[in-house]
Amino acid sequence: MDEEYNALRRGAAWLDLSARARFRVTGRDRARLLHNVTSNDVKKLTPGSGCYAFLLTPQGRIQADLNILCFPDHFLIDTEPELREKAPHLILKYKVADQVELEDVTDSTFAIGLEGPGAAAALAAAGAPVPREPYAHVAWGEWTVANMSESGEPGFRVFGEGRAPALFRDAGVPAVSSAVVRQVRIENGRPRFGEDIRETSLPQETGQLHGVSFQKGCYIGQEIVERIRAQGHVNKKLVRLAIESAEVPPSGTKVAMNGAEAGEITSAVYSVELGRVAALGYVRVAYAEPGTVLDARGVEARVV
Repeated sequence: MDEEYNALRRGAAWLDLSARARFRVTGRDRARLLHNVTSNDVKKLTPGSGCYAFLLTPQGRIQADLNILCFPDHFLIDTEPELREKAPHLILKYKVADQVELEDVTDSTFAIGLEGPGAAAALAAAGAPVPREPYAHVAWGEWTVANMSESGEPGFRVFGEGRAPALFRDAGVPAVSSAVVRQVRIENGRPRFGEDIRETSLPQETGQLHGVSFQKGCYIGQEIVERIRAQGHVNKKLVRLAIESAEVPPSGTKVAMNGAEAGEITSAVYSVELGRVAALGYVRVAYAEPGTVLDARGVEARVV
C-alpha cells in the first residue's frame, strides 16, 4: 500500500473506474433537459467541454452528482455506481415533450483513471493528448481523454467502448487500489456523494460550488439555492479535520465545542503520511474556520 500511496501522491498511478455508472444522452432537446434539471449551465457547454453538476430536489437537497461531458451529438454522464438506477429516473422524470433518449452504457464501455502529480507526463508518454482545463476532453483515436480526478490529485480519465485495455499497466505505471484512492481523497478534502455529500445536503454546505451556476435560468431547486446565496450563509459546512489519534472514528461520530454538539464526521482514514487521522465532516459555521479545535470523543479534532 505504501508503494501505491507514494505513486498516487508523488508520481502517477492508474485505477479501473469501469464500475462507475455511465449514460449516453441523445436527442435534439438533450441540452435543454439537462440544463433544466441540473444545477450547472449545460446550455453553454460546447463539444470538448464539460462540467460537474448536482441533481436537486425542489427543496434544494442534493440527490446525485454528475460529471457531464459534451460531444457534438450527445452528452456522456459519469456518476457513482450507486446512482446507476436512480440518476436516470431523476433526469427523465421531468421529461415531458422533450426529444431525449438516455442510454445506460456502463456495461458496454470502460473508464480508466490516471492520477497523481506525474499523471500529465505519464499520459503524454503513452502518446495521448493532455486536456488542460477541468472537464475538458479530447479524442485519443477511438477513445476519449478527460481532465477529471477521483482522488483530488491531478488526474485524467480515459473512456472507450468495450473492455478496459492495459493502457498504463503496459507502460509501467503502477495500479492503485480503491482503498488508497479513498485515503488520498479524504486527505485532499474531496467529498464523495453517498459518503460526505448526502441526500440531506445543500450545495453550499458541501463547498462544491463549481457544480452550481448562479447565472443560469430556472432549474429544479434553484429557488432554495438562490435564497441561501441572498442570505449569505448556511448553518453548517463540510470541512477537513486533523484528528490527533490513530483510531479511525466511524461515520456519524459527533464533534463538540465546550460540551455542546458542533457537528459530525462523515468519513475518516488513518494517514501514515500525517501521523494522525484525516477526516471530513460537517460543523456549524461558527466552528468552520481553519485552526478551530473541536472535541471528537475526547480527542482533539482541528479544522484544517
